[in-house]
Amino acid sequence: MRVLRAEWTKLTSVPAHLWLALGTVAAAATTAFGLGMFVDAADGRSGAWVVTSGFVLAQIGFVVLGGLVGTSEYVTGTARTTFTAVPRRLPVLAAQVLVTLVASLTTAVLALGASYLATTWARAAEAPPLDLAVPGTGRALAGFALAAAAYALLGLALGALLRHPAAAIVGGLMLTLVGDQMLATNPGRVTDTIRAFLPSAGSRLLQDDAAVASLDAARHGPDLGTWGGGAVVLAWVVLTLAAAAYRLRRHDVR
Repeated sequence: MRVLRAEWTKLTSVPAHLWLALGTVAAAATTAFGLGMFVDAADGRSGAWVVTSGFVLAQIGFVVLGGLVGTSEYVTGTARTTFTAVPRRLPVLAAQVLVTLVASLTTAVLALGASYLATTWARAAEAPPLDLAVPGTGRALAGFALAAAAYALLGLALGALLRHPAAAIVGGLMLTLVGDQMLATNPGRVTDTIRAFLPSAGSRLLQDDAAVASLDAARHGPDLGTWGGGAVVLAWVVLTLAAAAYRLRRHDVR
């Protein structure tokens, strides 16, 4: 518990982390507002998509948050002090996982609420209403928070493994956003299969049942199903955290 309190103090005492969280909320709401202006009921999109559409930019903030938490000890030079105080080392990583999870989920809930408010006028006008009776709507809303937490934890894992903020953040964004978009420009069996097993597949959690079915019908790769994308990003998080834990346990702290 002392290690957990220490990591929470580190996270909350740095103003940049608060500004990053606020910026992520603002990015989600602004993007949802902008995209909501161009959606109407005839587009075939659900009200859940209108509310969660801000994730396209908000995901950057979650990856950056995790990357900063994972690399802070090494950037500031306090790693030696921290691991002298906690010689077993792994409790520090576990505490960072917990505080990142809490911070990312809190930020995601705030971002989702801000996006809901920002798109109220659009859903009352041309955009489809948010109807929980539509299959997959509740999962899509919950998926916003789940995907946000997963991307933040992936950023943390990469930060703890690579120990350099630029490498962790760039690597995280390549895996969750850029790589998927680059491969999408050249659709085919090989590229679609690679896309299916990138962490970016976690964005499927934000889709309702109709959208997931449409995505699977248009792809040449494997059919992941409703929760397949979540399983993929979870596997990435677990494996990367395991690699970070191994390096932390077996190698020098520098």
